[in-house]
Amino acid sequence: MPTETAVRAATVNAWMHEAAVVVAVQRDYLTQLDAAIGDGDHGTNMNRGFEAVEKALAGQNGDVPPGRLLILAGKTLVSTVGGASGPLWGSALRAAGRTLGDVESFDGAELAAALDAAIAAVVDLGAAAQGDKTMIDALVPASEALHSGLDSGLPLPIALAAAGEAAEKGAHDTVPMLARKGRASYLGERSIGHQDPGATSAALIVRALERAVTGEE
Repeated sequence: MPTETAVRAATVNAWMHEAAVVVAVQRDYLTQLDAAIGDGDHGTNMNRGFEAVEKALAGQNGDVPPGRLLILAGKTLVSTVGGASGPLWGSALRAAGRTLGDVESFDGAELAAALDAAIAAVVDLGAAAQGDKTMIDALVPASEALHSGLDSGLPLPIALAAAGEAAEKGAHDTVPMLARKGRASYLGERSIGHQDPGATSAALIVRALERAVTGEE
C-alpha cells in the first residue's frame, strides 16, 4: 500500500477535527438554511455533536484503529445531536467504521467502500434517495466522484478533491428540488428554492475529509 494513500487513525482524528472546525464556522449559515425549511437548529446541533466527537476521540490512546474511532464518533453523534442528523450521521460513521474493522490503515478503495457503507446506512435509516432534497444528494455524487477518480488512477487526495466538488454541487443542486423527506417535506412546494441544510453540512464534512487526508501527505 503506497504510504501517500494510506489512511490511519491520525487521519480520522484530523477529519473529525476539521469537521468540527468547519461546522463551527458555518453554524449560523447552516441554521439559517434550516430556519427556511426545517426547525432552525441544524447548525447548533451539528456544532454540538462534532465538539463532543472531538472530546471523545481525544480521550482515546494511539492504539485505537481508525474503524473503531469512527464507530465511537458515530455513537457520540447519536447521543449528542438532536433531530434527524444525529441518528443519520451516527449510523453513517458506525457503518463506515464496521466496514473498516480493526485494520491500522487502509487505502483509497477501502475508504470508498466505507463511504458506500455509510451512504447505505443513511438510506436504510432515512429511506431517502437522490432527488429527495437530503444529505444523500451530496453524498452520492461525492461517492461517485471518488470511485471515478480512484478508478482512473488519481491519487487519493485528488480523488477526494473531486468528491468534495461533487458534494458541493450536489448540495447546491438541491435548491430547485421539492423536499420529499424530513421536516422540509411538510412544506410541499414551499421547500423549492432553498438549499438543503443536511446536504450542505454533508458537503462540508466531505471537504473536511479531503483536508485531513491531504494533511497526511
